[in-house]
Amino acid sequence: MKIYTKTGDKGLTSLIGGTRVAKHHIRIESYGTVDELNSYIGLIGCQEIDPHHQTVLKEIQDRLFTIGASLAADPEKSKMKIPDLLESDITLLETEIDQMNDALPALKHFVLPGGNTTVSYCHIARCVCRRAERLTVALAEGSFVDNKVTVYLNRLSDYLFILGRKLAQDANAEENIWLPRVNS
Repeated sequence: MKIYTKTGDKGLTSLIGGTRVAKHHIRIESYGTVDELNSYIGLIGCQEIDPHHQTVLKEIQDRLFTIGASLAADPEKSKMKIPDLLESDITLLETEIDQMNDALPALKHFVLPGGNTTVSYCHIARCVCRRAERLTVALAEGSFVDNKVTVYLNRLSDYLFILGRKLAQDANAEENIWLPRVNS
């Protein structure tokens, strides 16, 4: 099987269900951004971090593939059975956020991206996640998108923020806080 098909050479691609759309279509932008996010999650998981976090990140990657498949399907024409995103997937993120947050000092300032490389990857992934969420919300204005997808992406960005804080703490890296200058 060849990896290239040449069917996209004129700027069109197929959704699951056969519908051809422009490669800049918001549905393509949505699942493409989820794919980009998945790559950054993989990068975080390859770092020297607690194996528990690596396991959770692997589960998140699996859920992002589920989301990508859902977004890649034409809701009007696809007959393919797409895996479901479940409420328990969202609950997992919330549980992880709560457990990490309980181990962290209270947040008293905005946190600037940085601290160390791994924490920076978390912040990049968080920003990509927010973009994926914005695109998915825009897509949902004109086409069916399972509400759990946008909720999951919203919660995932929170998870990535807290994970960055927790990984900074685990590495004894100083949190990069924002102290705004006040003009006097």
